[in-house]
Amino acid sequence: MTSPAGAAMAPGMRPRSLLSACAVSATLALAGCGGESPPVRSTPVVQTAPRVVRTPARPPVRHAPPAPRVQSLPGLEGVIGATQADLARQFGQPRLDVIEGDARKLQYSGNACVLDIYLYPSAPGAEPHATYVDARRASDGQDVDRPACIRALRAASGRQGG
Repeated sequence: MTSPAGAAMAPGMRPRSLLSACAVSATLALAGCGGESPPVRSTPVVQTAPRVVRTPARPPVRHAPPAPRVQSLPGLEGVIGATQADLARQFGQPRLDVIEGDARKLQYSGNACVLDIYLYPSAPGAEPHATYVDARRASDGQDVDRPACIRALRAASGRQGG
């Protein structure tokens, strides 16, 4: 049985191999044809400056700080309301003096306790006065009686209360 394709086949070639070879040849021939295609061009992007929206500036609203709350507990007399100079007369030089803005923290310490005294001005530009007191043990940071700590630190400094 001889096929029309078989007549043109080279010896030892099968019909399927011939078809595959023809398909590859045709593809290569077509790839070489066609000439040059025009270059691909992008549409130019027009760059504009970002739009700036300006709103009229308003002056900042300045509020007076609220008056500090003053701690009032029995036994804190002479400390609450005292200035830094008053406290130095009572306890000597503080171990720590921290200034933050118009506020101040003075720290006094002794064997009995650590005393933190917070001073705030009653009005902008005014001299800060003690408004709050905190006391703790140096060993473990546990709260201690504030008036007892004040008495112990005054006794250790050899000064009298205000």
